[in-house]
Amino acid sequence: RGKGPLAGLWEFPGGKVESGETPEAALEREISEELGCSVLVGERITTTWHEYDFAVIVLTTFYCQLLIGEPRLTEHHEVKWVSPKDLSHLEWAPADVPAVQLIQATYV
Repeated sequence: RGKGPLAGLWEFPGGKVESGETPEAALEREISEELGCSVLVGERITTTWHEYDFAVIVLTTFYCQLLIGEPRLTEHHEVKWVSPKDLSHLEWAPADVPAVQLIQATYV
């Protein structure tokens, strides 16, 4: 299931912020490109830094509202809607764990 050091682990959708782009605009663009749907980016949950063997990741996580379409897989192996209480049932990439914990602390 996938390739690379994070294969098989769950991550929130997103990607790199391009020059001149806000994190919110980058997230809207990445979700459109990777999942073929449109979202309204809301409140920032957290920004975390995580050092993997292959890179240091700075990850900003936002709440989003689905506006148009349903997520479809173009680059990923699986997509799943999960309630906040069930987030801990998935095996998350380490950089995403702080956001998962904050979401659960807020909504569970």
